[in-house]
Amino acid sequence: MMLRPWILLALGMGATMAAPLEVRLPTPNHHLLSDEPEKFYMYVERTIDGATSKCWQAGCYGFVRSPIQINGQVVYTHFHEGIDIAPMERDRLGNPLDEVTSIADGTVVHTSPLAGRSNYGKYVVVEHRWEETSVYSLYAHLAEISCKPGDVVKVGGALGRMGFTGVGLNRTRAHLHLELTLLMNAHYEEWNKLNRGGTNYQGIFNGMNLEGVEVSRFFLEQKKNPELQFSQFVLTTPVQFKVLVPATQAEPDILTRYPWLLSGSAEGVVSWEISFSGTGLPLGIAASQREVAAPLVSQIRPAQVPQRYLTRGLVTGEGSQAVLTPAGRKLVALLMDEVVAAPAPQPATKKKPKPKA
Repeated sequence: MMLRPWILLALGMGATMAAPLEVRLPTPNHHLLSDEPEKFYMYVERTIDGATSKCWQAGCYGFVRSPIQINGQVVYTHFHEGIDIAPMERDRLGNPLDEVTSIADGTVVHTSPLAGRSNYGKYVVVEHRWEETSVYSLYAHLAEISCKPGDVVKVGGALGRMGFTGVGLNRTRAHLHLELTLLMNAHYEEWNKLNRGGTNYQGIFNGMNLEGVEVSRFFLEQKKNPELQFSQFVLTTPVQFKVLVPATQAEPDILTRYPWLLSGSAEGVVSWEISFSGTGLPLGIAASQREVAAPLVSQIRPAQVPQRYLTRGLVTGEGSQAVLTPAGRKLVALLMDEVVAAPAPQPATKKKPKPKA
């Protein structure tokens, strides 16, 4: 059996097939690379045991916010999908002046110039063609946008200026929210109509359809190893759980965009086993001979706290027992390009009139 070139690359056997990536932080704040994270991340006020602090760690990627006590340990329950980069320069009123630039060569594919149409405020999405696949960077909470869809940008090319547009921000906490993502589904708008409702102003570049990687760790590992490819970075992310899904189609939708996610041969597939990080990022897809009637959690990393806190509510259970939640099933359906219709609203039951006294 011959492995696809993408699989050879992921195994480190075809590293010469892809040129080294040139990536750069998107603002003048480079304190991440000088091991000064307290100067790089914008703080978030965090309260633990009644004590409130301005915590830079809450500006990192991952489960870094909304702490609670469970079984004597602090568990952070809110997932932050990107990183919040603090400004380096402000005007006399406190407005940030930092220019925001593209982290790599690419093409602007989406701009959202009306702040009220997204929690991200004004934001930009840039497509990067890495290893013949599309990876997307997202730049949010901008004060102004200086690019338009279709613009070809070089690494360091101007996209806009840092601001504090969006939900829950003020001038003091102005920052750039940066994500580096995979596109979950090319037909997101149809899925959104059936599963979420409401007006989707962002098309396929809605934040719900862009699954973020740990972008700060990517920059740090790129600094240590400039030959590192994006696929290698994703495929070495720790797996939190796996899900078996009936093979109703020859190839899952996401493999058409990221074929390097496929492990082994797809010949004779009965079901697909998808590996996920705790944040819901797909890390690999393997063909399986196991028959399943519906999506099923086939493996999960045991934990001493409820699994819902470790999987942003995609999985529920205790210890090594777990099942998909409705949110988890919707994510799987989005990945597999299976439109899951929202349950139809039930007609209101008419109450029988009370008999007159």
